[in-house]
Amino acid sequence: MTHQKNIVTAGVPLAQAKKALIMIHGRGASAQDIISLAGYLNVGDYALLAPQASGHTWYPYSFMAPVAQNEPGLSSAIEVINSIVDDVLKAGIPASNIYFMGFSQGACLTLEYVTRHAQPYGGVVAFTGGLIGAELNLANYHGDFGGSPVFIGSSDPDMHVPVTRVRESEAVIKKMGADITVKIYPGMGHTVSQDEVETANRLVFK
Repeated sequence: MTHQKNIVTAGVPLAQAKKALIMIHGRGASAQDIISLAGYLNVGDYALLAPQASGHTWYPYSFMAPVAQNEPGLSSAIEVINSIVDDVLKAGIPASNIYFMGFSQGACLTLEYVTRHAQPYGGVVAFTGGLIGAELNLANYHGDFGGSPVFIGSSDPDMHVPVTRVRESEAVIKKMGADITVKIYPGMGHTVSQDEVETANRLVFK
């Protein structure tokens, strides 16, 4: 499974925007679905860019499966995000004004991408996600977030994302210089809550 660069855009046109938000949808969902979340976020002056996964899934198995089982989908997905980041940089928006947001599988992919390419970003929001792999391969993670705000919200329990992996991811990302906030919601279920949206707006989309 590989992905084409198929991007849905909304918000301010990239050529005119000063900030950009890259939005990564979850398994079985679409770019249009994740863009609809923007209506709840303080991103009215951002360019919004949401790639569409082939077959509506970024990689075939759980994010906790051995990475090799999720290839070539995972590497292809990371390459698509990297290409979007390049487009945003070429449009004159610096990395410090690039933001990322994902839900579920998209949140896992978001965290994996930014931690492999850590630098001072505008901010990162992961609604229910963690870093990818049966075991975390720390050799994959490079750079320094330079105080970038990162927010992860997740349910305890969550049917797809164990809290232990959320906490493990938090430790890695914090060590790499992010200003990370994690909120675990008892019994929230596999969804995005109003409190998560408000927290994302307060900490990241200021």
